[in-house]
Amino acid sequence: MDFRGKTALITGGASGMGAACAREFASAGANVVIVDLNGPLAKTVAAEIGAREPVIGDVGDSAFCNQAVQTALDRHGRLDILVNCAGIIHRADAQGTSDENWRRVMAVNVDGVFFMSRAAVAPMKKQGRGVIVNFGSIWGGVGAAGVVAYCTSKGAVHNLTRAMALDHVKDGIRINAVCPGEVNTPMLASGRATPPTPEDLKKLGETMVPMGRLADPVEIARVVVFLASDGASYMTGSMVTVDAGYTAR
Repeated sequence: MDFRGKTALITGGASGMGAACAREFASAGANVVIVDLNGPLAKTVAAEIGAREPVIGDVGDSAFCNQAVQTALDRHGRLDILVNCAGIIHRADAQGTSDENWRRVMAVNVDGVFFMSRAAVAPMKKQGRGVIVNFGSIWGGVGAAGVVAYCTSKGAVHNLTRAMALDHVKDGIRINAVCPGEVNTPMLASGRATPPTPEDLKKLGETMVPMGRLADPVEIARVVVFLASDGASYMTGSMVTVDAGYTAR
């Protein structure tokens, strides 16, 4: 797929699926703007793909999101693709989720998607076209024990995607969500009482996933690239599940 001359802004682009998206878009010729809270990691990925300095900050802050979009416009003159990949998880039930835990998950996973998308819509409308790809989750469509805030936040992302897709379909802006299953990323191992070993993660894939393995982040990133391409020109408001059959059971 050819994205030469197009600009892609990717939140959470310093690691995991966000970094994989940054690499895939860069290899397809796009000008990539990485947004992340982790400066050192973001700079490493940006240097690897030949991108300019990443934009470092918190997507839960609407002013920062406005600034990030403006930076992309100042550097490249346009914004064609927004990938909202930044996300966090808190592993607890309701009683183990403090007000602060709840609000932080919502700030990053929901507010960040809304603030970045709202900021991106204006230049995309002016251009007459644009694509937004949000990161939902299998847990946005089905429940899971022990991750109540995360499940709630991803359900919100799914409906935010649908609502904004309808709001902006006449503006030439397509908005979809990719919904990954179990992916071998730092988030999968984070927040657990005992950090999982590589063997633990291998066993998780074998026992929980019908295909018998965890996804590699690049397998999700390739779906994101497709959704951003003209090959997906008739898709908007879609939740695209990429879970190796997990939710098909």
